Amino acid sequence: MGKEKVGFCVVGGIVLVLFLGASVTSDDKRQRWRRAMISGETMASSMLFNRVPSSIVLPLHGNVYPNGVPFCRYYNVTLNIGQPSKPYFLDVDTGSDLTWLQCDAPCVHCTEAPHPYYRPSNNLVACMDPICQSLHSNDDHRCENPEQCDYEVEYADGGSSLGVLVRDAFNLNFTNEKRQSPLLALGCGYDQLPGGSHHPIDGVLGLGKGKSSIVSQLSSLGLVRNVIGHCLSRRGGGFLFFGDDLYDPSRVAWTPMSPDAKHYSPGLAELTFDGKTTGFKKLLTTFDSGSSYTYLNSQAYQGLISLLKKELSGKPLREASDDQTLPLCWKGRKPFRSIQAYLIISSKGNACLGILNGTEVGLNDLNVIGDISMQDRVVIYDNEKERIGWAPGNCNGLPKSRSFII
Repeated sequence: MGKEKVGFCVVGGIVLVLFLGASVTSDDKRQRWRRAMISGETMASSMLFNRVPSSIVLPLHGNVYPNGVPFCRYYNVTLNIGQPSKPYFLDVDTGSDLTWLQCDAPCVHCTEAPHPYYRPSNNLVACMDPICQSLHSNDDHRCENPEQCDYEVEYADGGSSLGVLVRDAFNLNFTNEKRQSPLLALGCGYDQLPGGSHHPIDGVLGLGKGKSSIVSQLSSLGLVRNVIGHCLSRRGGGFLFFGDDLYDPSRVAWTPMSPDAKHYSPGLAELTFDGKTTGFKKLLTTFDSGSSYTYLNSQAYQGLISLLKKELSGKPLREASDDQTLPLCWKGRKPFRSIQAYLIISSKGNACLGILNGTEVGLNDLNVIGDISMQDRVVIYDNEKERIGWAPGNCNGLPKSRSFII
């Protein structure tokens, strides 16, 4: 047991070291993890900075790898939407902007969902509304019906959603003990295609930088500051928060957001292994809570695998070639019951590496920091000050109202 632990402590030594302030401006290099057709735009909120809004804390469910529970894959949140309010399960996705629900408007093509499909209240968003305009480039924004905003969003796994924008009430509890139901824009998705990583879901909670993002809309109403944070528990679950009054910023390690990236990117990073440089530098990197695993470009990935195999040589472990859960799995003397960073335990009791080859799935040179690398850490996307922060955190329970989480 002890020797098996020693072998996998090495995996916990894999680190992407961020170069503060580094960025890349080339669109060719900046291949986006989320191939959405929508464009992001940072919400300017200097006029709101002097206000003192409250925050919102939401419990998360799910985890990186299923624990045998049907709806226990990926981190998701329950939101109460509509008039009257009804619950919906939404994937938490910092890699896209638009929040949408599978919608009975009627539905042309919808996939399996945990709840009955959302029925809109006919409060359509107009085609020339700024939120609608933010979802389209100038070249493809045509108003065939001025009273209606059409959208289409596509994801890297091949999934997509097509529909119209509506406004409806989001029933939210704030940390100042107030309950409010602001009208926010969301997608009424009446035509969905499942992607390769499809699982039953009511919709997606878009938490990106664009105007259509829920936190951007809440910020424009003066209800919260334009800050998103999450704490993903390795045990499953965790919490998501909007606003900036739940943490002490002096205890957070910060790096600037790349100003030219449309998603949450710190710019360039260096891959280190066991505290030592690997020679893989200037890795264009982005954070994406919509990705369960972390992805490296082909060269960095192959270099990492070579280092891992060399480090584990002679240890009481062997590759589990018969386990197809992930590309690289190991068998121990006994089935594993606990693991450290970057690993999942497969249904066969093997430990599998949750770092994958991003080039093979179409990410080209983009390196994605996914959920498996953010577990048991508070990760903060501060759109007010255009910075990304992280700190160790206890993600196993909800923070108490008006108390610091870190």
